[in-house]
Amino acid sequence: MIEMQEQFKLEQEKWLSKIDLHNKFQINDLKFVAGVDLAYWSKYGKEYGVCCIIIIDYVTKSIVEKVNYYGEIEVPYISGFLAFRELPLILKAVEKLSIKPDLYMFDGNGYLHARHMGIATHASFYLNKPTIGVAKSYLKIDGAEFKEPKNEVGAFEFIQTQNEIYGLVLRTRKDVKPIYVSCGNWIDLETAKKITLHFVNEKSRLPITTRYADLETHEIRRIYKLR
Repeated sequence: MIEMQEQFKLEQEKWLSKIDLHNKFQINDLKFVAGVDLAYWSKYGKEYGVCCIIIIDYVTKSIVEKVNYYGEIEVPYISGFLAFRELPLILKAVEKLSIKPDLYMFDGNGYLHARHMGIATHASFYLNKPTIGVAKSYLKIDGAEFKEPKNEVGAFEFIQTQNEIYGLVLRTRKDVKPIYVSCGNWIDLETAKKITLHFVNEKSRLPITTRYADLETHEIRRIYKLR
């Protein structure tokens, strides 16, 4: 396990200098945005996972495509190295898309990671598209602090150390828990926040991109578990 962690760490460090937290696109040019999520289950002593990708029209906010891919999980869960466990299924699901999204949003973190290499950032190098990480809970990073945002839509606080901003905690709806937004790659934090808020509706604190992907993973997992 230690040898695997060291190998994974070297892979993360290889990409670190290639992260670019500036927009590689114009927000007005966005047409299709993908939401990505995964779910897991065990059967006959083996662990399986399914990746669901939902493509949303940026303007109409309607679903234009859904795909999924499932398979056996080969990599054990190791904190800080989740991408190595999830990426094989994600890339297989991406291959099934007929519509190529302009941007991917992940149910997870991006730059908000001890080595700035959460799934949204790591995956960007294989997808070659801008990415955003949207997490439901906070992944604690030593030395990083934040205040609770005000109880109003759009209120936020940076998650930062003395020298660096990792992401932000964002209130998407009044009287509900905030979410945690971070850049993946080829996007700045202000734009990541703006796009996230664009996809939030009255039914959830989460953007519909990752919310619909999350709902889809639960449904597809239920189907596959019965097989």
